[in-house]
Amino acid sequence: MVAENYLRMEMTSNPDAVGMGRLAVAHFAGSLGFSMAEIEELKVAVSEAVTNAVVHGYPEAIGIIRINLTELEGGLSVEVVDEGVGIADIRRAREPNYSQDPERMGLGFVFMESFTDQLQVQSEPARGTRVLMVKMREEQEKEEAQ
Repeated sequence: MVAENYLRMEMTSNPDAVGMGRLAVAHFAGSLGFSMAEIEELKVAVSEAVTNAVVHGYPEAIGIIRINLTELEGGLSVEVVDEGVGIADIRRAREPNYSQDPERMGLGFVFMESFTDQLQVQSEPARGTRVLMVKMREEQEKEEAQ
């Protein structure tokens, strides 16, 4: 079954990928009726996921990053995938302030988790990482709670 509304992107793992991902998610989420505040949260989450792929997934090489945006009933699924070095210890990588790079704050996964309703991280060393984030529109959450 094919989703009715989706966007698939593939780009090289350079710093420009972060901006392209932000713009794509902002436009797509706007077309689905997300509020400006929700769009800003999604932009931050996507920025962090794509930055992780650029900086940590491909630290010494250029690779491919895929972003898949899929409309859900009342929300949006965002998937960021790389085929880079992978994460050896996902649990540890998701801890606040953990980073293998002393120049980094280690808050990427914290931001992703706080700005989305669901975060899944799958990774395997030398095979890459898949980050799946789901964000529901705030009005949809209110309707479901009633």
